[in-house]
Amino acid sequence: MNSNTGTVDFKVGDETYQTWYNIVGDLKSGKRPLVTLHGGPGMSHIYMISHTEIYSLYGIPVIFYDQLGIGKSTHLRDKPAEFWTPELFMDQLDNLLVQLGIESDFDLLGHSWGGMLAADYVAQRQPPGLHRLVISSAPPSEQLWEESMLGHLEAFPAEFKEMVLRHEREGTVSSTEYQAAIQVFMNKHTCQTIPWPEELIAAFASVEEDPTVSNAMLGPVQFHATGSLTTWSVIDRIHRISCPTLVTNGPEEGAQDYVIAPFIEKIPKVKWVRFAKSHIAFFEDRDYYFKAIGDFLRVD
Repeated sequence: MNSNTGTVDFKVGDETYQTWYNIVGDLKSGKRPLVTLHGGPGMSHIYMISHTEIYSLYGIPVIFYDQLGIGKSTHLRDKPAEFWTPELFMDQLDNLLVQLGIESDFDLLGHSWGGMLAADYVAQRQPPGLHRLVISSAPPSEQLWEESMLGHLEAFPAEFKEMVLRHEREGTVSSTEYQAAIQVFMNKHTCQTIPWPEELIAAFASVEEDPTVSNAMLGPVQFHATGSLTTWSVIDRIHRISCPTLVTNGPEEGAQDYVIAPFIEKIPKVKWVRFAKSHIAFFEDRDYYFKAIGDFLRVD
């Protein structure tokens, strides 16, 4: 498979950092490339690598990259929490598009936090070179996501729920009991492909290796965000997303139907595909997922 990795400089103020990228396919092939935004925040791109299937099936070049602070891009463990903002990651994306020479012709796919970032980026900056947008299993506000996940927690036995929330209140989330409980929860509401694919395990491990970004933007606990994204919402501006947009979700994840409803109601040119399971359809329903993405991207 034709794959090319490298880094580009990314300047923030007087400092220069490195964005690591991987291009699968040929940017000079005449086919519009798809740029992918991984989840987290603070999780590496590795779990998204199955999106190479878009190239294998349709010949569409696919670009992966690690957001600043994680994976193979520059790590910045000493930066204060206020450094880590959605705007920083929008700037990094804009810079990568220009450095790769694709800013005038590209599609964008964001999963989870990557979908939140993609929606905000398009609503705020309205990049003229963007043709099609995919928002995959992402909420339009952190509050809606948190409400949804707490709702899923309510379906577990009362003693399970109380134990999880007690550990979060008391700050004992590193305990074996809490970690085991969270894995049980995620097996139902994050990825129902058991055992988890190696790429997904590696992506979660990347957060543990360097939790700087995750802690700053979300915080260390599962059900109550304490970081800078706690009040984040794109609901008041998603009507500005003018390009054709595909929104996907599943019924047993954080981005369940009522959560993504603002996207469906407010984006003018929207299509909605609902998969059968939870948060990572490209593992749980691989064939249907990549067909849906490919059909959407190849309309023009």
